[in-house]
Amino acid sequence: MKELYKSSEKSQSRQQLYADAYLAKATKENNSLEKARGWYLLALLSSGQKAIIYLDSTIYYSRSLNDAKYPAYAFSRKAYELMYQFKYKEATDNFLMAENAAKKNNNDFYYKVKYSIAVLRSEQLGEINEALKLYRECFDYYKEKDVRDPKYSYAYQDVLFGLADAYKALKQLDSATYYNKLGYEESKLTEDYEYNALFILNEGANLVERKRYNAAIDSISKALPKVVFYKNSENMLASYYYLGKAYYGLGKKDKAVENFIKVDSIYSKRGKITPGFTSGYLLMISYFKKKNDKERQLRYLTRYMSIDSVLQSNYKELSKKLQNEYDTPNLVLEKENLIQDLKNDKTISYWKMGILFCLLMITTSFGYYQYRTKKRQYSQFQKLVSQPINSEKEIKKEVKTIKPETENIGINEELVKQILEKLSHFETTKGYLISNITVQSVSDNFKTNSKYISKVVNTYKEKSFTQYVNDLRIEHAVKSIKEDHKLRKYTIQALSIEFGFNNAESFSTAFYKKAGIKPAYYIKQLEKNSKV
Repeated sequence: MKELYKSSEKSQSRQQLYADAYLAKATKENNSLEKARGWYLLALLSSGQKAIIYLDSTIYYSRSLNDAKYPAYAFSRKAYELMYQFKYKEATDNFLMAENAAKKNNNDFYYKVKYSIAVLRSEQLGEINEALKLYRECFDYYKEKDVRDPKYSYAYQDVLFGLADAYKALKQLDSATYYNKLGYEESKLTEDYEYNALFILNEGANLVERKRYNAAIDSISKALPKVVFYKNSENMLASYYYLGKAYYGLGKKDKAVENFIKVDSIYSKRGKITPGFTSGYLLMISYFKKKNDKERQLRYLTRYMSIDSVLQSNYKELSKKLQNEYDTPNLVLEKENLIQDLKNDKTISYWKMGILFCLLMITTSFGYYQYRTKKRQYSQFQKLVSQPINSEKEIKKEVKTIKPETENIGINEELVKQILEKLSHFETTKGYLISNITVQSVSDNFKTNSKYISKVVNTYKEKSFTQYVNDLRIEHAVKSIKEDHKLRKYTIQALSIEFGFNNAESFSTAFYKKAGIKPAYYIKQLEKNSKV
């Protein structure tokens, strides 16, 4: 069954079948190690909190075993799931437990975990020096192995890339070049074309730091097609960022901005960016200000400011950077220009007074609009708190008899009843919190036709399947955020994952559509009320 599971990578439904059967057999035989493996196989098919629950079961059944894989694999996988939720401290703790478990009898995995901790500290926590020490420990281990063997080649090149990247971040550029060249040669010998491109890209970034802009553009341009081919969005973002920096260094600001706009486009799709790649926004804001393109100036200023709220508390330096690099210098400059203008023109002409009057009217109108908006939002918030949308009593109220519409939708009454019962169970067990859920995946689970589910939901829930799932998620979110104070500390991105959405934007849109206010406003008011 394990081999069948591995060979069915292209069919998650088949893998689910084999994983369930594996766990059932292990449970029947009461074999702790195999039960641990069964839960781990299920975790590999899941994500988020569901995966963590499965991994905790793996840890439970293997915690007292002296196995080479478990519970080390489970701790490591759990750490990654926590990292995706931006819970970096908990992720670090689990990586350390994985490291400790692997240290006893699995040296190879021990150093893989050590590498993972280094990446977390370097890329997520900004602890470059601490990460560098871990990378060097891994390097010392792998250099004694046959690094051309597929068993070690990828891990070894991972470490070489980590070393080069860390030295680049620390501005130790000669060391960065050394490991980039070493990685380039190794990836060439092992025919790892993706990593070969990444080492070329990384050296291109290094050349930007050396201010060798033309050489940097040449290197990055060679690497970029392969990065795109392998759909490596993180390094596509890095490629466009460093191309932008190189063109800016050459004074070709138009070309620089073209690339920074591509960075923003990738960030908008991924919803993730590290502080090192944000300075392009400052250059775009300045560029469009000089072009007097206020619309785009405002767009990228707003995007740049929003990044501070999206990134976790680990990146508080970004808000400080925003204040130092944009707000304060520009506000001071504008103030000085205004004072100088007033000195030059002691009398204000009628047309200027007219403009000022118009601005005053616009400001007043905007202020009144803001007042009305805030009043409406607060009124909606009060309704939400006093009378939550679709209370528990209402949710439990189900259709007891089949509507006459059954004849129109062309589905057998008994089948409609079965689907309604399964939908009720789906709501009770919160199946809607699984991310990327589709009507097809639900129909597979219900063992029925997806068209039948769509028709039943359209008729009896009086909404589309997508709206039905999103409404359930938002109803659960409203109640959970109100009752669980910890959830109010989450970012909107983290909350979107918690409640089954793929990104913060889709969560906010669904929340506003159902609740009438944005989730950020709802949390803010709940926090205010709790302090009264």
